[in-house]
Amino acid sequence: MCFLRADNRERLTFLADLAKKVDGENSQDAFVYATVAVARVELQLGDIESARRDLDKAEKILESFDSVETKVHAAFYQVNADYYKVNADFASFYRNALLYLACIDLSTLSPHERKARANDLGIAALVSDSIYNFGELLLHPILDALTGDLAWLRELLLAFNRGDLAAYDTLSGHISHHGLLQEHEDEIRQKIYLAALTESVFRRPPHQRAMSFSTISADTKVRPNQIEHLVMKALSLGLVRGTIDQVDEVVNFTWVQPRILDMSQIASMSQRLGEWGENVNKLGNWIEATGQDIWAP
Repeated sequence: MCFLRADNRERLTFLADLAKKVDGENSQDAFVYATVAVARVELQLGDIESARRDLDKAEKILESFDSVETKVHAAFYQVNADYYKVNADFASFYRNALLYLACIDLSTLSPHERKARANDLGIAALVSDSIYNFGELLLHPILDALTGDLAWLRELLLAFNRGDLAAYDTLSGHISHHGLLQEHEDEIRQKIYLAALTESVFRRPPHQRAMSFSTISADTKVRPNQIEHLVMKALSLGLVRGTIDQVDEVVNFTWVQPRILDMSQIASMSQRLGEWGENVNKLGNWIEATGQDIWAP
């Protein structure tokens, strides 16, 4: 360990000197690349403040570029994600980790590294207090790396996307055996209740989204006396829009956040579109039948 630390300090000195040498008007991309490399070693040495300072310096320069090689952006997002992982800032880690993956060819990562990154992203999505829509991750091919002993994590993310309480209960045993997930178990359960609520609203046609507290309780398995708090949480997070009638204990939902659809959700939407088409035809037939005198030439 001491030898490794000494090696890192030598590496840090070398990279810092290199960054100074390329800090010129016409070589700012190289300067950013070297500065990010410096920040990576600083993280390895536990010098978090210096790493943040160098990352901020690199980011400011990156923002001033009209264009830059993808590998420079990739290097920045990778180390920035590592920084947020160390600091347990799950939402920022999630965002930067996805940006890093967007800048590289996944085939350049080993199967082990793809699996590790998919695992970190999945865990971050679940424990973050600001990520409630996993669509971007669910569409990303990195998720295919969650196989074997991590297949449960992929299934858990998919269960959240469709608000599937039964699947969550089946998979929840893995949460209690995972340190970080267990630490955030109450927040994760709150997330699946919110997911169940948004899915329940989504399944209903727009003209049938006035839902009683008892209906919401049945769909989300949340106790009736906690329904108002659940709905207010969903409203505050922007997952749904609507109004609460506290007297009649009814929520009138007017909008639900778009999400990635699986095949069953697509089938449900297809059925609703079919019903809508039938209603339009019925309305057309009624107008034609009752308005003959009006429409007659």
